[in-house]
Amino acid sequence: MPASRSRTERWKDGLYQVFERGGVLELAVEHTDPTPDVLWRVKLLRVSETELTVERPAAAGRAISLPVGTTLKVVMSIGQNRWMFTSKVIAETPSPAPVHGVLRISMPTEVQRCQRREHARVATSSLQLPRVECWPLLDPSSVAAAETANRALILELARTRAGYENSRPWIMPEVGPSFGATLLNISGGGLGLMVDRNEARAIGRSPLMWMRVDLRPEIPAPLAMTARIAHTHLDPEQNVRLGIAFDFTFNPAHRDFVVSQIGGFVDRLVRGDRSAA
Repeated sequence: MPASRSRTERWKDGLYQVFERGGVLELAVEHTDPTPDVLWRVKLLRVSETELTVERPAAAGRAISLPVGTTLKVVMSIGQNRWMFTSKVIAETPSPAPVHGVLRISMPTEVQRCQRREHARVATSSLQLPRVECWPLLDPSSVAAAETANRALILELARTRAGYENSRPWIMPEVGPSFGATLLNISGGGLGLMVDRNEARAIGRSPLMWMRVDLRPEIPAPLAMTARIAHTHLDPEQNVRLGIAFDFTFNPAHRDFVVSQIGGFVDRLVRGDRSAA
């Protein structure tokens, strides 16, 4: 039996392996809208014959609700090997902070093998991961005005339903040269980004970054926020993987807005999924 086929047929062994190592899965809400897929990095807590138990997704330390019946895309990674499958939320159990609670999701009946060296490609379907604009932040005290303007712009566009392309110019903090990235996943305290090796030279200018995450059309303009680089490493293709921690030190009021926008993004995807079910 070819090795790739053998690994695919033993996918359930892989789930137990992830669990025994205290590993994680990545979840995204299944949808048909022209909207990017956001992957949530959650710890795998239990595996049984019929279901999986995982942490509830969270952003900036606050849980994101996924009601019973929500259809999920789930990605499992072991080394350079990745698999994807579809699941449904069976039960959601909230918990007081700092624990975000758990989700019980259905065990898949089959999986698809992801193409090696392609983070987002999965057999005949693919995840459309969001793009992120990033800048090294040179003066942290300058972010408050820029983030306040970002909030005003998003709320105005949501109210008027005007096009983002015709909106007023951005207010920017004091930053260095920009570079692009792909949003790989969100966890409770930050983001995982991938920066193409051709754009990576700007990363070391500052440990702080100002960035705009593009979740249009669900959020009508890119969502701006400040973050701190927690760790970096090179992938096999020499692209840079960044672990980014949310940092609201310089504008604490922006936390609630970011969390509410991300939560609203998920809510709208869930409503679309449930209305289609």
